[in-house]
Amino acid sequence: MNTADLVFGGCLLIGGGLLLLTLIFDDLFGGILNFFHVGFDVAGVSPTPVLLGFVAMFGVGGLFAYHSLGIPAGGATGVGIATGLVGALVVLGAFRVLASAQSSDTFSLNDMVGATGRVAVAIPANKFGSVLISFAGASHNMTATADAAIPAGRVVKVVAIAGNNLVVEPTSPVATEGARSDA
Repeated sequence: MNTADLVFGGCLLIGGGLLLLTLIFDDLFGGILNFFHVGFDVAGVSPTPVLLGFVAMFGVGGLFAYHSLGIPAGGATGVGIATGLVGALVVLGAFRVLASAQSSDTFSLNDMVGATGRVAVAIPANKFGSVLISFAGASHNMTATADAAIPAGRVVKVVAIAGNNLVVEPTSPVATEGARSDA
């Protein structure tokens, strides 16, 4: 194994491995940068994955050029730089798409008052069960309580908030005969 193999292979393994970890544990690496008061981004994306994409693709391009195309180490370095730039741009684009998919809307539980949901786990009188509620573009399984027992499957309305729990009441009586479920 020669120096070119070590450099290109090391870049591939270290850059690719850290890029994978960044994708999985992005908040961890972002927290490390925040600890050191590094707070800049590249087009709305942390520079860490972009740099790691460059390093990983530099290694891939260099190894490919050196071994498959038979280009000497100096030329393989140029190919590595070119593929590294392409890799950095691909990572930048991918992380921008992931960042745009995140919801920036925040809400408090008080915003749920008036919303309806369906009881997932029966709620005994003055005890706790759970309610599935679709709110702010997402489904939430929330702990709920009620003054009267409410069976699972029943549609309920949020009437108040008690701590971190919803206070609900049934929306309408349940018909027992001839009932049809469209769910």
